[in-house]
Parts: sequence; C-alpha cells; structure tokens
Amino acid sequence: PLHWRLLVSLALLLALALAAYALHGQGQAALSLSLVFGAIFGIVLQRSRFCFLCNFRDWFDNGDPRGLIGIIVALAVGAAGYTVVFGAWLPDASSGRLPPDAFIGPVGLALVAAGLAFGTGMAISGSCVSAHLYRLGEGSPTAPFALLGTAAGFMLGFATWNGIYLSVVSGAPTIWLPRWLGYAGALCAALAALALIAFALIRFSRKQPIPVSHENVWRKVCVDRWPAWIGGAIVGVLGTAAYLRVGPLGVTAEIGGRAREAASALGVAPLRLEGLDTMRGCITLVRDALLTNNVVFTGALVAASFAAALTAGQFKPAWPTAGQIARGLTGGILLGWGAMTGLGCTVGTL
Repeated sequence: PLHWRLLVSLALLLALALAAYALHGQGQAALSLSLVFGAIFGIVLQRSRFCFLCNFRDWFDNGDPRGLIGIIVALAVGAAGYTVVFGAWLPDASSGRLPPDAFIGPVGLALVAAGLAFGTGMAISGSCVSAHLYRLGEGSPTAPFALLGTAAGFMLGFATWNGIYLSVVSGAPTIWLPRWLGYAGALCAALAALALIAFALIRFSRKQPIPVSHENVWRKVCVDRWPAWIGGAIVGVLGTAAYLRVGPLGVTAEIGGRAREAASALGVAPLRLEGLDTMRGCITLVRDALLTNNVVFTGALVAASFAAALTAGQFKPAWPTAGQIARGLTGGILLGWGAMTGLGCTVGTL
C-alpha cells in the first residue's frame, strides 16, 4: 500500500538526515556532505532516469533528443560552475598550474579504446555504472553482477595499465583550454560547442509531443519521470558543489581503490602504476580508511534511490536469470576496464 511505502521511504530519508547531522557534529564535515550529496544524486538519477545509455537509446531508436539535451544541460551548468570555482582557486589560468585535485586526461588512442569498451559494456549490461547503482535501489537483478564485473574490469585495467601508459598515454597531449583562452574564452567555447550540438539534435531529431498533464503535483514529482533537463541541471549544480566542498563528483573511486587492493593482494597488478600514482584527484588510490567520502556518497546514492523508487512504486526486485548474470558480469568487466583506462566513468568524465 502507498502509505506503507511512504512511511518506509520517509523513515529511510530521515535516517540519512540524522546520520549526516551526527557526522557533522563529530567534525566529519566532508563525510556529512558526501552523504547529503549522494542522497540528492540518487534521487535525481532515479527520478529523471539520468542514464547515459537510456538517453542515447531514446535518441537512436526513437529520435527523442530530450535525454541527450539533459546531458548537454548538465555539461553547460557544470562548465559554468567549475569556471567560477577554478577562477576563485587559481585566478591566473596561464600560470601552467592546475586547480586543486584537478588533472588533464590525456587525449589519444587509449581514451578512444576506453570509450568504446565502456560503451560496449553499457550496451551489454544495460546501463552505465551510476545507473547500475541507482537501479540497485530499484531491485535490478542485473546491477549486482554488473558492479562485481566492474570491479573485475578495474583489476584487468590495472594489469594492463603500465604497458598502455608507456606506449600510448605518456605521449598523448594534455591541453587545458583556460590556459590558452582564459576562463571566459574557454567557457564561451564550451557553451558554443554545446549549443551547436543541442541545435543539431533538435533540428535533425523527430519531433516529440510535449505531454500535457493535468495530474496533481504529487504524481508529477514522486511518480512520473522528471524532465531530463531538470535532472541535468541539478547534476551540474551538484557536481560544482561537490568539487567545491569535498572532491570531484564520481561513483567509481571506491570500486577502483578496493579493486586495486584486491589486485595487489592477488599479484595480478603491479605495485606501481606509471603516471597514475602521482596524479591529483586519482580515482584508483588505495584507501586507508574503511569509511571514506566515496563509500558514504555511494551508499547514500543507493539508499535514496531505493526510497525514491519505493515511493513511486518502482521498486521491483526479481531473481536473476543466467542471461542477466552473464550480461551483467561481461558488461561490467568492459565498464571497469574502460573507466580505469579512461580515468573516469561517464559521471566522472562528465
């Protein structure tokens, strides 16, 4: 019944709020904010179905560009927000230095291969890593195996990294546009490129009917899918706030760190990863503490997405089939290798 679903959801969200309050009271401001940001992110992902594969599939199969427009809005809002933060932390972008916890991803064949692997992993498993996390809260039978596969894919990435880095990545160009164009020029260039892509999507996609709803606000907010541009805008703001107060937004940091510990223990990965161990903001550092910012963020994401799905009547757990297990593991391995080699999953790269 709806009232029981509401009661459980509210109790869970209240528990998250009390946990955030308790962490802040113990001087753990970063952990407290990570919990809040993770809960917001989980609700937004679940309510707006902010899934990269789903958005591309809507456009490719049905000519519906609205999901991709949501991604473009997230990029535009994030670009503006990050420019403000970068400018406050590093007023002179031409100095050759970078803002704290920032790095430039080398652009080359390794990045192309990582993107192709990650995209194939999405197609096989049915989602990207962040979507598997919020679908874990929906009771997806595939998501647990996709996440296990992702950890295995990270381990495979560590095993192959040094050879790839020395042969391809180390010589790839790393260009930070603000250094050459200034903050204003780089932001204008980014927004112009995004506007051009959005125009092309709208111009050459099939026109989609705008639904006219006379339903109550409750259903629009808690049951129906939110417009993709609203989800994208919130993701852009959240990414900016997370980077300002805690660290760059991402969902694979903990998977990568724990997978590296396991790979080192099993002897399947080198102890030193060339060019990676000294990279700021690295997603694959070995974790000393059990309770880290990313653990709290990811846990809150899953819990809040469960609360949102339960309220909407979209929590539908099912026993996995052999095919779902196989697709989850196979796709997850490709997701993990792609995220490790490309230095970020879809959300981290966004």
